[in-house]
Amino acid sequence: MEMIALFFLVTASIGGVAWVFVYPILSGERHAEKRKESVVRTGAATRAGAARPVNQKSRREQVEGSLKEIEDRRSRAKSPPLSVRIGQAGLTWSKRKFFIISGILGALGFVVALGLNGGLLGAAGMAFAGAFGLPRWMLKFLKKRREAKFLQHFPDAVDVIVRGIKAGLPLLDCIKVITQDSPEPVRSEFRAIVETQSFGLPLGDACAKLYERIHVSEANFFGIVISIQQKAGGNLSETLGNLSRVLRDRKKMRAKIQAMSMEAKASASIIGSLPPAVMALVYITSPHYIELLWTEQMGHLMLAGSATWMFIGVMVMRKMINFDF
Repeated sequence: MEMIALFFLVTASIGGVAWVFVYPILSGERHAEKRKESVVRTGAATRAGAARPVNQKSRREQVEGSLKEIEDRRSRAKSPPLSVRIGQAGLTWSKRKFFIISGILGALGFVVALGLNGGLLGAAGMAFAGAFGLPRWMLKFLKKRREAKFLQHFPDAVDVIVRGIKAGLPLLDCIKVITQDSPEPVRSEFRAIVETQSFGLPLGDACAKLYERIHVSEANFFGIVISIQQKAGGNLSETLGNLSRVLRDRKKMRAKIQAMSMEAKASASIIGSLPPAVMALVYITSPHYIELLWTEQMGHLMLAGSATWMFIGVMVMRKMINFDF
């Protein structure tokens, strides 16, 4: 009897636990309760939205919408076309002129390689490097140099806008002051903002396009601040003052990082230049000993392998000593 009573109690306990925890899941009661709660929340939100006029958005919604538009524009600017990259480098070339110059460089590389008895394969490699590698490397180099000049004078331009707004000048007049007194390339970029605005584009959108021409985070910050202020309002002088302080702090941080990484860059330069320097010294002292590298087929393979490993090592060192923030 005791065993039967114990079995009955255990069975009843298990059944009670299953009824409390398992049955609502199997029967769909919990799903129905969640659906009922979601319907109630949706109705409350609908009533709250109906109580507020449709054409009036909160400041938070306006800021979120502006940030979403700017982020979409920034994502489209990650891979700009060739004409935009030429403009970012500060050049006024057309795409046709760029392709003509690339073809001339490729032909010169082919002729020079043939004149140095580099063979047809070496001449083809030189032609490819001259037509596709060198022009695009020059565009990248000119773009980085122009961005560095822009970042050097951009905080001063933002300070001019802050002082002008505090003095009572409109934002557009402050930007026109920059187009007259600031050095290049800040002057030309802000002149492009004024010209774009004169064609009917809102000033916030014209400032947001600065990031498409100068692909740096500081230009994106400036475009976001002006665009949000034009759409949602706020104290522009205080906001731009904070932006100017952030820009100067970033400039100091960049200089500090450059100073701290100079030792690593010098070490990488020495390590990268040692193999060619040793090769040149050996050629000067014992030319017959090293001439096997370019007179024998095995020497060609060894040079190609060494150049490949040197390139991989240089890229690894470059990745280690370049800091982005």
